[in-house]
This record gives sequence, structure tokens and C-alpha cells, in this order.
Amino acid sequence: MADTSQKSDHIADDNGASGLPENAFRELAADEQYHPVMHPAHDYPEVTPYSVIMGLVLAVIFSAAAAYLGLRVGQVFEAAIPIAIIAVGLSGALNKKNAIGQNVIIQSIGACSGVIVAGAIFTLPALYILQAKYPDITVNFMEIFLSSLFGGILGILFFIPFRKYFVKDMHGKYPFPEATATTQVLVSGEGSKSSNGSQAKTLVIASLIGGIYDYLLATFGWWAENVTSTASQWGTALAEKTKLVFSVNTGAALLGLGYIVGLKYAFVIFAGSIFVWWIIIPLIGAYGAPAIASLQPEAIFSDYARLIGIGGIAMAGVIGIIKSSSIIAQAIGLAGRELKGKQQSAKQIRWQTDISMKHIVYMIAVALIAVLAFFYIGVINTFWQALIAWLVVTVIAFLFTTVAANAIAIVGSNPVSGMTLMTLIIASAIFVGIGLNGTSGIVASMVIGGVVCTALSMAGGFVTDLKIGYWIGSTPKKQETWKFLGTLVSAATVGGVILVLNKVYGFSGPDALVAPQANAMAKVIEPLMMGGDTPWILYMVGAILALILNWLGVPALAFCLGMFIPLHLNTPMLVGGAIAYFVSNRSADADVNNARRDRGTLIASGLIAGGALFGVFAALTRFAGFEYDNPLSMGTTQILGCIMYLLIIAYLIWDSMRAKTLR
Repeated sequence: MADTSQKSDHIADDNGASGLPENAFRELAADEQYHPVMHPAHDYPEVTPYSVIMGLVLAVIFSAAAAYLGLRVGQVFEAAIPIAIIAVGLSGALNKKNAIGQNVIIQSIGACSGVIVAGAIFTLPALYILQAKYPDITVNFMEIFLSSLFGGILGILFFIPFRKYFVKDMHGKYPFPEATATTQVLVSGEGSKSSNGSQAKTLVIASLIGGIYDYLLATFGWWAENVTSTASQWGTALAEKTKLVFSVNTGAALLGLGYIVGLKYAFVIFAGSIFVWWIIIPLIGAYGAPAIASLQPEAIFSDYARLIGIGGIAMAGVIGIIKSSSIIAQAIGLAGRELKGKQQSAKQIRWQTDISMKHIVYMIAVALIAVLAFFYIGVINTFWQALIAWLVVTVIAFLFTTVAANAIAIVGSNPVSGMTLMTLIIASAIFVGIGLNGTSGIVASMVIGGVVCTALSMAGGFVTDLKIGYWIGSTPKKQETWKFLGTLVSAATVGGVILVLNKVYGFSGPDALVAPQANAMAKVIEPLMMGGDTPWILYMVGAILALILNWLGVPALAFCLGMFIPLHLNTPMLVGGAIAYFVSNRSADADVNNARRDRGTLIASGLIAGGALFGVFAALTRFAGFEYDNPLSMGTTQILGCIMYLLIIAYLIWDSMRAKTLR
């Protein structure tokens, strides 16, 4: 035991806050342990008036900004990385000592904004959209606020029992792209205060390159954001005859995301994408009904082929739940033992201390009772119908918590809209069966969908926060406790912003807010509740495909995510993953390969961080009314897009290869 302690002290002193341990991102050997940046045996300032107040302020600001931009221009940005950058900048400006623990709390509280916004704006504006057609549909602040609040609380409570499995037990098995980038920002920012600031310098340079690159791309469009085969004459002809299309997003942030995801998962995701785009869509175009075959490939994807992906995600989620049944049973068993007073005899160290399972069970019980009361009093006035709605929410939110966490851990993107669509379909079918249909059924389904969507969004976002805390060495219990306050503030902010935006802009009409996800939800829910055709066959095809993939040993969730996410967003994943493989396998010296891989991870994190932060600036620039009339032709921007993309690829490879030795 003494040897282990000495090793831990040595590692903490060597790394301090200037860098993560060498084994942070890889699987551990049988007798190997991970030692975080903040020594597990020591106490650090984490929850302070400064960290709580700054976290809440940023939660309000980013909740309003994310809701506004997401509904106005259709861009939903992840708040975790920009908030981490701001936290690091503020601690540096205020010359705070040992600020990394406080910055984790700021990031964790502030990041509630992004996940609550995603849960709310994906679903609840659909009520306003349908209200234009069905005036008896009513929407009020309390419905939006309580739907977001209860969903966020359930997401936190349902995920905590699985924290140890995803965060600690699966160390190095999942890439955690967003958590990796955010952790690099926090650690390198603290490291810039020490004598060893090389990592911080590398991260800052990469962030500026990626951020400026993506800002110029989004604001001026001097080169194409999406290079596509349909931009050429031969590509257009090919798309018209065969529906075959190739496209790639040229953004720096997505390239960095692909690097961190790695070649294994990136290839599976891309395989799912080309299965849809190069097999399913051409087949539909060749043998589908004339009205369908005449559509453009993008329309076939959004209206038909993508629905197969939704069915696949749902079935992959069920498969994941079955495979995780032992983990779920362990969590339930632990709760049962604690309720009987049989707590674990071994004392947990600060670094691995959660809110006790006894308290979690009590809080879940209170939260579920409150949700049932909300459904009965505020949404559905028939108790047994409210009870069935409550059961749907409880079962789906709990079981799909692990699916949302898995998706974030693999690709850094939560398929929450796909899972919510499936929830709406299942819930609506049940509601119609018990006589809850029409406009009252629409309101019930959308509010319930809002609870589930927010719960799954929170579960996916929370695994990122806790993984960041694990790498750095924060106290999970403190992150978990203060996450509730951030959820409350963010839910109230989002509810107010949605009401204001509806009054100012509206969600229907020529000048209305875009709200693409909510429009998709409205499109799905209306025929279910008002009578219409539902594409059950497409959902079933996706479900059967997921079963076959699982039988063949292919990661079904990653493959089906590729089917659901557009091709131009999946191709950069493969490019980034291929670069990661290339730079980490070029040398015969394993230490050199590891050094290049780790430097590439730092650079890729910078590209993601810069793209996320400057993406907000680009959206605000557009929002401020700036318009740029690009004089370049489409052909020219496509050529420049290829050139600029090759340049950013060359930069990532060149700078990663500069790491000659690890020690």
C-alpha cells in the first residue's frame, strides 16, 4: 500500500496541473491504476461562492443564447467547451490559485444550459407549431419549465448509479470526444500558470487555428462548408440517375472530433452512413414509388431512409439495455442493500464518492411522485391515463439513460432526437389505444416527450461532466449535488426564452423561427394523434438490422448512429480517425507513437474547442444582421473547400508528428 501511495504522490507532483497522466486515454493493464491530476487523498477548493455563482451566471447566459440560436438559426451548440474556456480565462485573469477544481464545478453547473436547451427546443416548440393549425392547443410557462426541470432531474438521478461503470470501469474503452476536449482545456489552462506551459500553448494555437478557420467558413463562405459530388455536372447527373451522393463537411471541429473518436468507431459509423446513402437511397430511388423516386437524395434520406436509422437506434438501445442488465441489477442491488442499512464497509476515497444510493432512491421516489402529479394536474386530467403516461416516461427514461451515455461516450453526439421520436411514437400509439388522442393527445405526447428528451439529454451530458471530473480528480458527489441547482436555473431560463421568442418571432409563418427538430416532432406526432400513416415498416427494418448487426458482432448503436446522422457529418469522422491511426503507427518506436497520438489528441481538442467557441461567435454575427454577398461561384468555393480541407488535415498531421519522443 505504501508503494502505491508514493507512486500516486509522484504522479500528482509530476503532472500537477500541467498535463494529464500518460494512461488517461488508454486502457489500463491488469495491475495498473489511473491517478488523476488532483491527488485523490488531498482536498482542493471545488464548491466555493465563486464557482457556484459563476456556474449559475454562465448557465443563464448560455441557456438563453443556446435556446435563441438553436431556434433562430437552427444551430445547437455544446456549451461545455466554451464554458470551460471562459472559466479558465476568468481564473487566470483573477489570478486564482488551485482553480482547476473550481473550474470543473463552473463547467458542470454551466453545462446544464446546453442539455436542458436541447431537451426543450427539440420538442416543446412543436406545440406552438401545431397550435397554428389547432387553436385549442394551449401552451404555458409552467408546462415548459416543469417538463424541462423534471426531465433534467430524472436524467441526473437515473445516471448516478451508472457513473462508476461508464466513468471508471470502462476507462480507455470509450473515446469520450467532448469530455476529452473539455478536459484538455481545463488542464492545459491551469498548466499555463506553471513552468511547463507547452501543452497550453499547443492547445491555444490549435484552438485559434480551428476557431478562425470555422468562423471564416461560417461567416464568409469563401470555401464550401460541404464539399459534395452534386456540385459538379457529372455528380448531379449521377445523383439524378442513381441517387448516389458523396459529401464531406470541411469544418475543423468535426475533423478533430473524428481524431478523438478513432478509426474503429469512426469506420463503423461511416459504414452505417454509406449503407444508407449508397445502398438504401439508390434502391429506393430505383424501385420506390414514382413520387418517392423523383425526390432528391437528401429528401429521400430525411423522409424515409433516416427513419430506418431511428428504428435501429431504438433496437440498439434495447440490446444495450439487455447487455447492461447486470450493471442495472448491481445498481438496484446496491440501492436495496443501503435501504436495508447494509452499507459498504470499505471507506470510499473522495475521488470516487457519490451521493449515497439511499438518498438517490428517496430523491427518485419524490421526483417520480412530482412528475405523476404534474401529468395529472397540469397535462392529463384523467388519473389512469396520467398513470400510464407516467409509466411510459419512467421506464423509457430509466432504460435509455445507458443508451444516451453510450452514444456520448462513443461519438460525442447524443441521438436524443432519434430516441425522442421513437418515444413519441411508442407513447402516442399507447395513448391512442387508451382513448387519449386529438389535440389533448398532442399536448400530452409533446410534454411527455419533453420530459424524456430532457432526461436523455441530461444523462448524455452528465456522463461528460463526470468523466471530466474523473480525469481531473474532482469529487463526484459535489458535481452531482450542484447539478440540480444548475438544472433549476437553466429550466427556468429556457422556459422564459421560449415564451418570449414565440411572442416576438413565432414558430409559424414566413418569418418564423426555424426550430428544425421541433418541426420534425410535429410532423411525426400529428398523423399519429389526428389520424394518418406511420412508417412502421421502416422502423421495423431498422430494428431487424440492429439485431443482425449485433449477431454479427458489429457495434449496432454506432452503425445506426451513422444511418441517422447525415453523410457529410460522418465522413469527417472517418478522415479524423484515419489520421489518428496514421500518426500513431508510423514509427517503430512505441514511445514515439504514443507521443504523437497524445499530441494529436491535444491538437484535435483545440480544433473542437476553437470550433465550438467561434461557432457561437459566427452565429451571433449572423444574428446581428451581418450579411456577406460571396462573389465566388459554387464551383470555385467547392475547389477552395477541397484545398482548405487538405490544409487543415495537413496541419493536424504535421503538428502531431512533431512529437519525437515521449520522455
